[in-house]
Amino acid sequence: MNDPEIILQTRQLNKRYGKRLAVRDLDLEVRRGDIYGFLGPNGAGKSTTIRMVLSLITPTSGSVQLFGTEVNGNRGALARVGGLVERPDFYLYLSAMKNMEIVSALYGAVDKKRIMEVLDIVGLADRARDRVKAYSHGMKQRLGIAQALVANPELLILDEPTNGLDPQGMKEVRELILRLNRDHGMTVFLSSHLLHEIEQVATRMCILHHGTLVVQGSVRELLNRERTAVRIHAEPLEEAFVLLQGMDWIADISRHDDHIACTMAEADLARTNTALVNAGTAVSSFSPRRSLEDYFLGITEQKEEVSE
Repeated sequence: MNDPEIILQTRQLNKRYGKRLAVRDLDLEVRRGDIYGFLGPNGAGKSTTIRMVLSLITPTSGSVQLFGTEVNGNRGALARVGGLVERPDFYLYLSAMKNMEIVSALYGAVDKKRIMEVLDIVGLADRARDRVKAYSHGMKQRLGIAQALVANPELLILDEPTNGLDPQGMKEVRELILRLNRDHGMTVFLSSHLLHEIEQVATRMCILHHGTLVVQGSVRELLNRERTAVRIHAEPLEEAFVLLQGMDWIADISRHDDHIACTMAEADLARTNTALVNAGTAVSSFSPRRSLEDYFLGITEQKEEVSE
């Protein structure tokens, strides 16, 4: 029995190009309301997977289901999906409004009210009459997302939407994704190789490596699953260092000019800090940090070692 909360699901999905298997036995599960981070280095198979989901290419084997419906041979479910794959294309000498009208016409009618609603959502309503030629790269990305929103999709698929943007453009796209999810109830499937971007917006994620699913789950749970790096500033530093060396749950300890670095399980953070304070050490900073980059590199480097 299909779970109505699962709106995108792949089962044993494969795509082969000659002798190269670009995607291998991929099982994805995206739930309604997710901002789902589809994470992997360039060449991991992310764009190939998205093209199969959108029926732009045909899987070698396996299945793709959207809203409980098999996509292969039945494109009805795709009407509930908006997608932006790589860089959007525009008629640069036409206005944003005209470009949007052309896209709107593909859905059967030009709905100018909806076009203006969408341009307002992406922050371009006041530039609707300007030629796209005058738009910055970040504005063009947001216009591309606006095109994907015209038909009011339930699922928005974005392939590397911040690629090539400056920090301000990345921030604008990131905030737009959060607004679409929070204010418009949209499920977002976000492909990226930018770990920091995924960490800031995603609720669930997976890591794809050489076409194979490495891990999938809640971002918070995955980051808390293993050891956490901690930076400690304390006085006297040498005394704190000796105390920490005597704690058998602490690993990778090293002393630096003004701090101590070490790793421990998240469950041990509180008792470590308490032990330092109770021993009379003045702890001025106790900073745990397990970033998605730490997690991702640990996973992928481990996989490289196994495959060698």
